[in-house]
Amino acid sequence: MPQRRSHVAPSAAQSGLATALGALRAEYETPFAAEALAEAERASAPAPGVDLRDLPFATLDPAGSRDLDQAFHLERDGRGYRVRYAIADVPGFVRPGGALDAAARERGQTLYAADGSIPLHPPALSEGSASLLPDEDRPALVWSFALDAEGAVTDVSLQRALIRSRAQLDYVGAQAALDRGEDSPVSLLPEIGRLRLEREAERGGASLNLPDTEVVRHDDGRYGIERRHPLPIEDWNAQLSLMTGMAAAEMMLSAKVGVLRTMPQPGEDAFETFRRQTEALGRPWTIGRYGEYLRSLERADPLTLPILEAASALFRGAGYVAFDGQLPGETEQAAIGAPYAHATAPLRRLVDRWSLTVCLAVAEAREVPDWARRSLADLPELMQRSSSRASQLNSRTIGLVEAALLAPHVGEVFEASVIRAANGEGEATIQLAEPAVTARAKISADAAPGSSVRVRLDAAEVETGEVVFAGA
Repeated sequence: MPQRRSHVAPSAAQSGLATALGALRAEYETPFAAEALAEAERASAPAPGVDLRDLPFATLDPAGSRDLDQAFHLERDGRGYRVRYAIADVPGFVRPGGALDAAARERGQTLYAADGSIPLHPPALSEGSASLLPDEDRPALVWSFALDAEGAVTDVSLQRALIRSRAQLDYVGAQAALDRGEDSPVSLLPEIGRLRLEREAERGGASLNLPDTEVVRHDDGRYGIERRHPLPIEDWNAQLSLMTGMAAAEMMLSAKVGVLRTMPQPGEDAFETFRRQTEALGRPWTIGRYGEYLRSLERADPLTLPILEAASALFRGAGYVAFDGQLPGETEQAAIGAPYAHATAPLRRLVDRWSLTVCLAVAEAREVPDWARRSLADLPELMQRSSSRASQLNSRTIGLVEAALLAPHVGEVFEASVIRAANGEGEATIQLAEPAVTARAKISADAAPGSSVRVRLDAAEVETGEVVFAGA
């Protein structure tokens, strides 16, 4: 089970917090136009293609999810494996140039507020007719991968199909079933996932496994913060999506048309800075690639968090590049160690609809639709804008809840760990031991990452999310 640290804001702060969170959501939420809602209600399923309803597909998502983008079917194939990965056929439901298309382009992606999502598509589509819900016939775009005994891809295909998911699994329940040794749709996932992680290491891929910070709303309506490390099953499941994204990228590169998710390799200066930081923290990176070093870190080590914070500088510059007729100069996603495309979450992310449309055309040896080619160049800006909005909403939401957690403790002194040294304004990034809050504090410039400090809370404004710490 993941290590969880959960904290709930005191009752006295909950009223002001609920008001502040409601105002924040209203700032980011735009109602769907009546035309888009109507179009989503009457959107008809595309021609189903091949019938794969005899295969027991299953979905794996956070508990309670309704916008189910992916379903999988795993089986042994000789000494290797066959992985089928079904993606919701959003391109078949959304009419290019229609009101639904326009609404999705305006949003870019689903946003996640404290009290629910702000969806990319109306729920009638994203949680209804296009979602891969259990025990429902659904059109899907199905990737089929042949893997050898080492988990390397030896063959890949894509086809439009009709599927029927047999089970809606959640991460916690599915991990528990694996831990008990029960037979389930995910029984082969650890085996395949570990092999794919080994192939990632061979490519020089790297993962920045910082703990997740989530705002949770409890049954009694109170809000709190939960920090946890992802479960092993989440890492294994992510490998299916990464494998699909790499296949989509190669398919689009072969046709010289599409859109990639790219990230540049860190420069030597960035690597050298990170090496010096790991030496200063007493956990020097001396051998191997940086991804290998990050995988070797122990989660329980108190120095792991400041090391991961330092490593975040190596994961910057991600973006999208569209191309048609001529390959882009930069094609690789450095953290993955290969060309990569977003192609597995079309219900929740705009760009995936284009990736899937292009890949299906390539797989069927036909021309890419004109609407997709004409609008490819718009995608990088649309996605950058929506990603900025998503990041801002997440940061501000967490800030509000953290302020509510801390509000009753103004004037108190806390034990904290330094996870990033002081910046040009004299503010260091600290992690409180209790409650688990990350914040900035004006402390001694000599305080090194990994060291322990005492800080005093001087202010915590629930309405704005502002907290002020200073060295005690």
